[in-house]
Amino acid sequence: MFSFNPKEKRALNAQHEAQKIAFAPIIFQCARVLREWGILKLLDENDKFGLTCDDICQKSQKNSYSIDLLLESALSADIVELKNGRYFLSKVGYFLQNDPMTISNFNFNHYINYLGMYHLDEAMEQEKPSGLKYFGEWQTIYPALSKLPSKAKEAWFAFDHFYSDSAFEAALEILKTFNHKTVLDIGGNTGKFSFLCAKELKDSTVCIADLPEQIELAENSIKKHALSNRIKTFAIDILSSSALPKGYNIIWMSQFLDCFSEDDILKILKKVHESLENDSRVCILEPIWDRQRFETSAFCIINTSPYFTAIANGKSKMLKWDNLKNLIEKSLLEIEHVYDNLGLGHSLIICKKIKD
Repeated sequence: MFSFNPKEKRALNAQHEAQKIAFAPIIFQCARVLREWGILKLLDENDKFGLTCDDICQKSQKNSYSIDLLLESALSADIVELKNGRYFLSKVGYFLQNDPMTISNFNFNHYINYLGMYHLDEAMEQEKPSGLKYFGEWQTIYPALSKLPSKAKEAWFAFDHFYSDSAFEAALEILKTFNHKTVLDIGGNTGKFSFLCAKELKDSTVCIADLPEQIELAENSIKKHALSNRIKTFAIDILSSSALPKGYNIIWMSQFLDCFSEDDILKILKKVHESLENDSRVCILEPIWDRQRFETSAFCIINTSPYFTAIANGKSKMLKWDNLKNLIEKSLLEIEHVYDNLGLGHSLIICKKIKD
């Protein structure tokens, strides 16, 4: 199991780290403007000899005051380096400009989280996503996804798909060994996993179960891909009294349970148990922070939790292994196997029904 080991720091170093946190919102926005104005790209393209401040002003057609201010902030945050009056992109700056994970995280935090996170304490006290008000009057973000402003919607789906997509192919290779033909994809969103199932699992049929608003998006994608004969839909609020459809060999949930409180996760798993055939399997794909190989992965997963509190629903968080394991066992499901390190850091938990 992964755990964070605090590194010893001298007092001055620790104080400097504390200032990085205190000024993090300002550094974040300066870095964002540098990237969106193309300054990081300019430095990346001129990495051999670097650029002076005047060079950057001329090439970017931005005023010297703004460029000077942004570069000084970037210099303090190790985003750029200054040598003999010329600026160069640092390794940190390179990742800000080029790394898909960093770009996905960055856009998600700017377009989805930044304004609403101001209300994190209020959200915790009220157990409601108080920061969601910037997008409209919604109880949770999920019915609002199709109605978000274009850049916010793009950032949300890019973030969600970036992490889940990285694990889908590896997970499907495992599912191929099951020789099961019918899949119920709970919380299937736009249907990306269901499309892969239809492609990779021969002779399989898939049913996407999700909120009506998400089913509408999925159905549009199904028609676009001409897969109506292979993929069906089932509109449901998973927390309602409505039952899930029965008769499926695989019940699949990807990055779904982390959208609910622990009490609600237990309700969902019990509902899944009721719909499960004796020879069927429940497959749960989640990024679990204390089953990670790398500190960076655990850091990103842990710091996604406040999004759920302030923006998404007010009461869920990214999962820790012992908590999830306990909920699975309480729902009378037996963990058959756990596959770790799929994609960027997902775990696939295979469960079966405990027979009476």
